Amino acid sequence: MFGVILYGPPASGKDTVTEELKRLDGRYRQFERLKSGSGRSRGYRMTTESAIDDLRSRGEVIWENRRYGALYVVDRPSLVQSLGTGIPVLHLGQVEAVGAVIGAIPDAAWLTVSLWCPRDVAATRLIGRGSTDMHDRLRAWDETEPLPTADLIINTAEISAQQAAQAINAAHLGRAGGNERSNH
Repeated sequence: MFGVILYGPPASGKDTVTEELKRLDGRYRQFERLKSGSGRSRGYRMTTESAIDDLRSRGEVIWENRRYGALYVVDRPSLVQSLGTGIPVLHLGQVEAVGAVIGAIPDAAWLTVSLWCPRDVAATRLIGRGSTDMHDRLRAWDETEPLPTADLIINTAEISAQQAAQAINAAHLGRAGGNERSNH
């Protein structure tokens, strides 16, 4: 079982790099976290707080966080299923979430990738995609800590999403030979 964690602040390129990974290899698939609340629904499995409470009561919630007026959840059953049928690409923005996911499914081999871009580039991207909550997203950008344990660090302002996906895929393919940290 193998998975990819794309870690980074808003507008660092997680969606775009995921699309390029899927073009490279059809086994890569975005893991759609559960979401309860308003806002964007693309890339999420929309649900209710009650359904999340049920998962939580059974110990099936690996990670949850609230932001932008919504609750976001990584659930164990869906993540395990995703690991068994392809290479899930999980988008995260909190250092603690990365550790929680890796610790929750120790049989999986995770490639952790820190995507980053300068704040002004993120702001330009947010404007370009029509974000209506710029202030909240830039606050989240400011609050996103560096990921010191990343296997790969990529500045998406310096290389294309296609190049980033190629570097991630190469690191995935090279995992059998070692666990080296690389900067791009």
